[in-house]
Amino acid sequence: MMLIEKPARTLVVAAALLTAFGGAATAQDDSRPDLTIAVAGLPPTLEPAKELSNVGTRITYSVYDTLIRRDFNSEEGGSGAELTPGLAESWDRVDDRTLEVHLRPGVTFQNGAELTAEDVAFTFSPERLTGEDTLLPEGAGYFATLESVEATGPLTVRFTTTEPDPLLEQRLASWASWIVNADDWREKAGETGGLPRFPVGTGPYMLDEFQADQEIRLEAFDDYYGGRPTAASVTFRAVPEDAARISGLVSGEFDIVTNIAPDQIAQINSYDDIETRSVTLANSHVLVYNTNHPVLEDKRVRQAMNLAIDRDLLNEALWGGQATVPNSHQYPEYGDMYDAGRDDLRYDPEAARALLEEAGYDGEEIVYSTHPTYYLNALPAAQAMVEMWKDVGLNVSLNVTEDLNSLRGDDLMMRNWSNSTRYPDPLGALWLAWGPPGGPQQTWMTWSNEDFNAAGRELEVTTDLEERQALATEMLDIWADDAPGTILYQPLETYGVRKDLTWQPYTFYYMDLRPDNLEVE
Repeated sequence: MMLIEKPARTLVVAAALLTAFGGAATAQDDSRPDLTIAVAGLPPTLEPAKELSNVGTRITYSVYDTLIRRDFNSEEGGSGAELTPGLAESWDRVDDRTLEVHLRPGVTFQNGAELTAEDVAFTFSPERLTGEDTLLPEGAGYFATLESVEATGPLTVRFTTTEPDPLLEQRLASWASWIVNADDWREKAGETGGLPRFPVGTGPYMLDEFQADQEIRLEAFDDYYGGRPTAASVTFRAVPEDAARISGLVSGEFDIVTNIAPDQIAQINSYDDIETRSVTLANSHVLVYNTNHPVLEDKRVRQAMNLAIDRDLLNEALWGGQATVPNSHQYPEYGDMYDAGRDDLRYDPEAARALLEEAGYDGEEIVYSTHPTYYLNALPAAQAMVEMWKDVGLNVSLNVTEDLNSLRGDDLMMRNWSNSTRYPDPLGALWLAWGPPGGPQQTWMTWSNEDFNAAGRELEVTTDLEERQALATEMLDIWADDAPGTILYQPLETYGVRKDLTWQPYTFYYMDLRPDNLEVE
């Protein structure tokens, strides 16, 4: 691949020879469509274990594969959780600490190299993902129990954990587990002296062009083991303004658009050739409080802020009642680990006022920082909550900023964020987001709790159901009482789509463009 620097921070990545990528069809003889997807934002790289965000995973999901695949279409509406073969054709539990994975033979990377067990071992190695000096510290939260990953044969890999890990298969099907080519990754790391921006994967589409903050063009990888991709290319174009995304969909400039507000659904559905497709995300919009800030260090002030939020009203006003307000930082998909009796997100303004009086809060200003467009409805939600907080005596002002992620220390009092459920268990949401590797403890330094961390570490290595339930309850109790933040709701994610595209959105931000989920009439 050839890298060309361009003005305006534009980076173009072009294939020097199409034959080097499996003999992709040329533009002259390829009748498949070139799709354009308008998105609100783009990631700065395509390193799959680095770009663990909504803007990142919707693209990297089509460039990389995991050993085990979660079949979202195993249930209607794109919410299935059945685990099926991916790059691994089978896997076996050797004992309670050992998982042996058997790779699918004949899989090739987008540079023509054959997938081997060594690539898998490197993907999860201390050098790349799980060590103290790794370039990808995000891996620590996903693989805290991993002791070693060893290639025991050309297509056989053995995963060994420090303690019994009941969720290892789920981890291998989830975030941070996309497989990269070892030689390619090391070579690119050597060239940059740091993290490679564009590793090679095995997915149905490969990088063709990258223009920072403008668009990312993926080209079909026709040697994909899962079948020939149904589009010749897919271009993700950054279009921050929702009106511009919708007008482009109506005009035919875009084939799919993301982040459609509920009040625009009827308009889009009124056309003959386009429609909306919606899912409730396995993701919650949340608030983060800086518990170390003098104005917010008293947890009673934070508790009051949470009690003052009328989440049902926000849902009705902003989402047309189609978002979901959970009962805590936990979800029904957890099965036996879900506690239906919790009521941690109640609206009680009288209790909020009493807590503020008890805490001696005297009208000190609290600054709420939010990006204007990253999260759909973030700004109107913030404006509505400012009024709710005012009603109970809180003095909250808004700081609308494009540089939200740069705020640290006393410059950050509170901000919005989101928490995804990476896998159906408390370890896949509450722990990954709020535990030691998560944003509040590692990035912003806004909160830490030793008892919470101890319970989470024990939960990671506990297999008994009742013990796991007790530990999860302890974590939820600590989080609710210490109030380092709160959940607002699980948003409705709506896409505008050409009607002649057969494509099912998932309850994750993943946009699955594999042949079994994308057809063009």
